[in-house]
Formats: sequence, C-alpha cells, structure tokens
Amino acid sequence: MSIKVNGAVVREQGITFAIVLVKQHVVDNRAGADDFIASCGSLFPGMPIVLATQDHRGCFTYYGREDISRFLASIAPSRIPWREYTFAD
Repeated sequence: MSIKVNGAVVREQGITFAIVLVKQHVVDNRAGADDFIASCGSLFPGMPIVLATQDHRGCFTYYGREDISRFLASIAPSRIPWREYTFAD
C-alpha cells in the first residue's frame, strides 16, 4: 500500500523543511496535528515538518515550527514548489 501526500520540500536560509497540505480539521485539533506531524517523520526524515491548510477563500494557514510557519505566512503560496509525494507503506 502507498501513501500519497501533497506537499513540498524547501531549503531556505540554511534550513531544509517539509510542508504537508492537510484538511482544516487536522490543524484545528492541535493534538491531532502534532500526531500527524510525528507520523510524517518517516516520510521526511530529519526535517522539521509544517502543516498547511487552505480555507474556502484560498488563504493558507500553517502549523508547526513557529519560525518556519511565520516565514511561510510571509510569502506567496505560489512560491512553494508543491508536488505529490508517494511513499510505500
């Protein structure tokens, strides 16, 4: 079985991190969001992981490491190299 996620791996200011696109309800539940980030650790080993969600107007919200979340909130989402990642389970 494979797992597919939409996300990005970004290197900025000497930090390589992953962004994973999720539904709003994942970010709304902080404990669940933290669990989801932990479960993505094997998909993006050694990288900080930030969750991204988009509201009905297309505005993004980021959850995870605060410095990375602030950085992402300051740039246009079109600058993020989104792609689909497929991982074997």
